Amino acid sequence: MLRKVCVTSSVVTNIRTIVIIPAYHEEGKVGKVVTCILNDEYNARFIDEVLVVDDGSRDKTKIEAERAGATVISHKRNRGVSEAIRTGIEYAVKKKYDVCVIMGADTQDDPSEIKKLVKPILNGECDFVQGSRYLKGQRTVDMPVSRSITTRIFTLLFRLSSGFPATDASNGFRAFKTDIFKKIEIPANLGKWDLEPYLYLQAVKKGLRVKEVPVTKKYDLQKGFSKMQPITSWISAASPMIKEILHLQKS
Repeated sequence: MLRKVCVTSSVVTNIRTIVIIPAYHEEGKVGKVVTCILNDEYNARFIDEVLVVDDGSRDKTKIEAERAGATVISHKRNRGVSEAIRTGIEYAVKKKYDVCVIMGADTQDDPSEIKKLVKPILNGECDFVQGSRYLKGQRTVDMPVSRSITTRIFTLLFRLSSGFPATDASNGFRAFKTDIFKKIEIPANLGKWDLEPYLYLQAVKKGLRVKEVPVTKKYDLQKGFSKMQPITSWISAASPMIKEILHLQKS
């Protein structure tokens, strides 16, 4: 696969970028997401590969993603979004990609906004870019009140544990340089929902250059907007922050 040349105002570099999409039972959605990514003019210039990690789906998620043009890695059983993202990251490191973009398979994220996440990295400004549905310039469509409440509580926990003025710590739309894993080690025993907040928290703790950018988030209330359980999944996702807060109190 050809390396793309990224020209910025200050530097010319060869950058390889991969989009990683964890997916579980996303038939009817994942194909649309992959197609939109590949058909976007900016993405066509700067995205080298779209990887869908099929996390044990029993529907046509794998077939749909492949037909749309994605590379697909399949788990034999459902292992959770943390393990799906871990699989994608391991693939990206093995293939020597420079930048990883993580986004959902459920059409909540807008593929045309990938450039918002990637540009600060390509321009040498950041190591880790987090999407936020709460920054000025964002657009949120049909977000349930319950989701607004839980995401704000989650972000408050993140701010308390990290000291970073985050506005949306639970947003799964983000990008980062692959070489952050020279500083960040992913533990083997993370829960199903722990990895994403863990990465964000570690990026801040390790002193990496972190930035939030406004992004769109659209919810499909008719078909369901989340596979997270109302209580247990959020507790699992919050565990890295809770552990950090307890550690800070002890010290």
